[in-house]
Parts: sequence; structure tokens; C-alpha cells
Amino acid sequence: MTNLDLARLFQRLATMLEIDGANPFRVRAYREAARVVESQAEPIEALAGEPKRLEELPGIGKDLAQKIRDVVATGSTALYDEMKAKVPEEIVALTELQGLGPKRVKTLMERLQIHSRQDLEAAGKTGRLRELPGFGEVLEQKILKALAATREASGRRLLAEVWAVAHGLAEHVAKTRGVQQVEIAGSFRRRRETVGDLDLLAAGGDPEAVMKAFTTHPEVADILGLGDTKSSVRLASGLQVDLRLIPPESFGAALLYFTGSKQHNIQLRRIAIEKGMSLSEYGLARGAKQVAGRTEEEVYRALGMSWVPPELREARDEIERAIEGRLPSLVDLSDLRADLHMHSDRTDGRESLETMVRAAKARGHGYCAITEHSKALPMLKGFDEARVRRSVDEVAAVRQRVPGIRVLHGLEVDILADGALDLDDDTLALLDWVVISLHTRLGQPGPEITARVLRALAHPRVSVMGHPTARMIGGREPAAFDMERALEEAAARGVLMEINAQPDRLDLNDINARMAHTKGVKMVISTDAHSVAQLDNQRYGVFVARRAGLEKGDIANTLPYEQFMEALRRARPGGASAGGARGATTTAAKETPAAARARGKAARGKAARGAKARPARRKSR
Repeated sequence: MTNLDLARLFQRLATMLEIDGANPFRVRAYREAARVVESQAEPIEALAGEPKRLEELPGIGKDLAQKIRDVVATGSTALYDEMKAKVPEEIVALTELQGLGPKRVKTLMERLQIHSRQDLEAAGKTGRLRELPGFGEVLEQKILKALAATREASGRRLLAEVWAVAHGLAEHVAKTRGVQQVEIAGSFRRRRETVGDLDLLAAGGDPEAVMKAFTTHPEVADILGLGDTKSSVRLASGLQVDLRLIPPESFGAALLYFTGSKQHNIQLRRIAIEKGMSLSEYGLARGAKQVAGRTEEEVYRALGMSWVPPELREARDEIERAIEGRLPSLVDLSDLRADLHMHSDRTDGRESLETMVRAAKARGHGYCAITEHSKALPMLKGFDEARVRRSVDEVAAVRQRVPGIRVLHGLEVDILADGALDLDDDTLALLDWVVISLHTRLGQPGPEITARVLRALAHPRVSVMGHPTARMIGGREPAAFDMERALEEAAARGVLMEINAQPDRLDLNDINARMAHTKGVKMVISTDAHSVAQLDNQRYGVFVARRAGLEKGDIANTLPYEQFMEALRRARPGGASAGGARGATTTAAKETPAAARARGKAARGKAARGAKARPARRKSR
């Protein structure tokens, strides 16, 4: 069981307790346990086997530690089983819908006897939700939209959710004697946002031994089918996984076939027919003679084209470009030199400012930006003007303590309902990097929210727009602004667009990132990390960029620091980076212009206060 699985179980348990009316301090303890478990870099399963290691974690006492050990050992704990009988998991799932939380779900249970999504949808469609206190028609429509979105994504899981277990299964099978090759195919290999099931392909080895290794993996809960060439299992998480054992001479053709997409494969088969051949999962053949099949590369080559990276195989224009030799050289995770969106425990992050900077450095970044929230989100301890001024010194101190990485003093500034920014211009001038984001009033009508976004993009201090549509995959629809107009405005103003790598955001998505590229907008790939562990999510943003066909030169944070800052200055002469943030270093002689402005402002304020305190001298005649 992964740390994420454990964290989710304890989050569900906390929600069950809250719906059941448990003491708020007890609820908070379980939510904190979930947070601590998820943020650990080391597998909790390993810690559980070592005496007193769990108890050393912050907020984990003897009782919680034992419950964690129970879950690791059995998949559950007595309290969780008890609470499931009172508050079924289907009820807990309702709290994940936009507009609903534990208190409102409790109201639904008690007032309307709603116990499932079907009950909730029926109540919404008959207008009964709007009659409840604290609901109303607007919330009712929001809930119905959220239900429709989750129904569309039903049965699919975030790519990040299955990443570890998919690779774990593949590595497990690959260790079997005689196995030459193992690959994960399907939408997973194409790096889609969500995955319905997993397809594994293997070549070599004794069939019985290979299938035994697969079906006895610790994550397997049920064996759905067992054969010499194909077996199917269901994991403890409910995910179905199929393993096919392929002859080595057909492995490339099978990998091509099972990777998809369906439309991409249809186009390839059409080209094969035009050339007097046939293409299937067994190989490319001319009559009874196999022409190619051992590798994907030889199949594509025999069809007269370059090998197409899996992320591009969506039947857009990739086949035409492969034939003409015009495929892009896709950006890679190793190309990134910075993470420009992260939070610390000064707002809603889980680690200290210094810890986050050191973790970014440990991941090989040459520079990073700390971007706390602004005051529009007081529940997250968002920064007001005075807090930003104090932050100048905090960031300067971290630069001294962590040499070898440039630290930009940034902020994630809310776009208010009318498009104004959440902080005044003098405060924005103290920053090296300004991220603007939508967090509230996301249901504004299209024309209204479009005007709001355009006004925000026009502000001269803005560097980048963060998670532009504010969507949450399977939970919240994207804001309904005109993306094309927003991208045109960003291009005209020199504002970057973010590909947010949080697995449940991935915003911009690949379609919008592709459009941004056509409009001449540069992008950054950032994690929006709220913990050290989340810094590793940057790979998922890279996958979005690759699906969009983006190259290294399309992503601004592939540039070395000095070139990045120079590019910002050229794009936005009056922006947050105006004059250059050379100070993301360690000496006062090289402080950032933002820090210098803050110091100068403080000095002027001190001088003004001193002048006010002294009596005015009368001029001599």
C-alpha cells in the first residue's frame, strides 16, 4: 500500500467521523495523520515494520501508529470498519463534489435521506436541494454539473494514482527468469490524464512462471483470468490489470497496437493497406511474410515514417509530420531547471520555506520561486501587504542559508471578481515573480469572467497565470472564459502561461497548451507543491507538454537562470522582474531589485517618521 493510499484512507476516516458528529479535535488528528503520511518521502510500509519509527513522525501518537500498522498489515483498521457501517464510502464520496463538504452531506442524509450519487442527482433534478437551508438554486446547479463531470470520468483514475503500482508490477514481472522485456501500454503509456485500466506486455520467460509472478504480486486482490498468454487481475484498489505474453518477434507490433490510440492505429492500418500490406498486433505483413514487428521503430520505418512518441499518438497531425520528418523534439523532465510555483507552511504548505528551497536544490534545480497565497484567501493565511514586506527579509535569509540555488521572491496573487489584483502596486513591486490565479467566483458567466481574466493579464507586474482554468479533474469544471482571447492577450503582453503539474489539475491541459503554442505564448511547468513530496509531480506537467507537442524552447523554465530573467525583462519591461532579480543569490551586494525596493521603502518610512518627530526649524531671514 502506497503512502497516498494510506493517506486517502485516513482522510476518508476523518470525513466519516466529521459526518458522524465526532469531536472536531479528533477529526483534525486524523486529517493531520493523513497529511503527515502523504508528505513522507520514505514508504510508510517500511517504517511500520520498524519499532517506534511511526511514533517519531510529527502528530503520530501510539494509537494512530497502531492504526497505521493495522492498515499496512490488513488493508483496514477496526475503527474504519466501524465507521463504514455508519457512513458508507458512497456517502464519503459525495464530499468530493464541488460545493459539498461533510456538513452539507450530513444535512443531505438527515433531511432528504440521500445516500448515493443517484439519490443526490434525483433530488437536484426535482429541485429539492435548493429548498435546504444554505443551499439554493445556484448551488443545486453546481452540484448537478459536478455529478455530470464525475460520471463522465467514472471508472478512471488519475495517472499519478497508478504510476507507482504500474511500475511496481512491471518491475516485478521483469525479474522473472528469462523475461527479456516488459512494457506498460495503453493510455498510461500515452500519458493521458486518467487511466481506465492497465495493459502490461512481456516477452520471454516460461509462461507459467511469468503468470505466477504477475498474479501473486502483493497488490493483487482477485485473479479474474489465468492463461499461458494472458492473465487478468484486480488490485486491492479496484484497478484491473491485464498481462499479455508476446512472442519477441511480434513485441513491437503488439506494443504499438495496445498503446493506441484507436484512431492512430486505424490511420496506420490504412497506410499499410495502401502499401499492399496488413498491420495487426502480430506484425506488419505482406501476404504470409512478416515484414516488421520486433520493434515499433521497424514497423514505422517499413510504413515510410519516423517513430512517433506515444504521447503524440492521438490522430491529430502526428502521422503526416512523421512521414514528412517534422516531428517535434519533445521536452523532457531533465530539461527543466526550475520550479516556479510552490508554497511553504507560511500559508497552506506543509514544510518550512528553507526545507522547500533545499528540496528544490536537491532535485537539481538552479532556481525556484516561493509563491505563497495572497490575502483573498484568509483561511489559507494569505499574505497582505504588511506580510509581503516581512517576507522580503525571510526570503533574503533563506538565500543566505541555502547557497547554490537562486530563490525568487514570488506570490500567487488572486484575481478578484472584477479582474483587479489582490494586492496594491507598491506591494507587487516588491516581488520578483507574480503568479496570478483564479480561486473564487469561478462560476461567473463566460463574458464576465473573460473580461476579468483579460484585465488581470494586462497588469504590468504580472509574470505568469497559474492553473489558468482552475479546473479539478473529475471534480470541478474549467472556468468558462474565452481561452483563445486570453492567450492572445498573454502573447501581446508577454505573460507566460503555467502548466500546473498537480495531478488533479494538469492545467493548462494538452489541448490548451497546444493552442498557447500556436498563439506564440511561452509556458512554464511548475508543481504548485505544498510539500516536499509534491515537488516530484513535475513529471506530470512534462507529460502534458509532450502531449501538446512542445519542445524545450517552448518552456521558459528550461532556460538557465540569467537567460530566464533576461527573457522575462524583454517580454515585460515593466514587470515584476524589471531590472533583473540577480539577487536570488547569497550576498547583500547582489540583492534583488525587489529586496532593494523593500529596503529603500523601509528606510524612507523610517526617515519620514523621524522628520515628523522633530520640531520644524524656523528659516533664518
